[in-house]
Amino acid sequence: MASAASRSPKTTLIVDGANVIGARPDGWWKDRAGAALRLHDRLLVADIEYDVVVLVLEGQAKSGVRPGKDAHVRTVHAPKDGDSTIVAEARRAAEKGDRVVVVTADRALDARVHGAGATTLSPTWLLARL
Repeated sequence: MASAASRSPKTTLIVDGANVIGARPDGWWKDRAGAALRLHDRLLVADIEYDVVVLVLEGQAKSGVRPGKDAHVRTVHAPKDGDSTIVAEARRAAEKGDRVVVVTADRALDARVHGAGATTLSPTWLLARL
């Protein structure tokens, strides 16, 4: 088994589910669980170059996708607010030496994840690849 120092860094993409789902006015507010499931399913087949994708869901959206790992996508249900869960996930991955990117348009969250060692990309960037 390779030590953490000898393994090549993984790339981790953390998706702010609420922010990405809300980026398009496609009626998501009528069925938050269904919108979360559609995003999850699109992430499973997306052609993006990340070793790990973490989808963070909160509120009603959590009922659309069970927590846990599905291929390269790991779904996390935020126990309270999604932002704190996203920051914790970013910090955990960065501490392992991973290159971490968070997809969000939330400026306050952007500042918090930068402090945790992550960079950010916009929901538009991700949606163009799905």
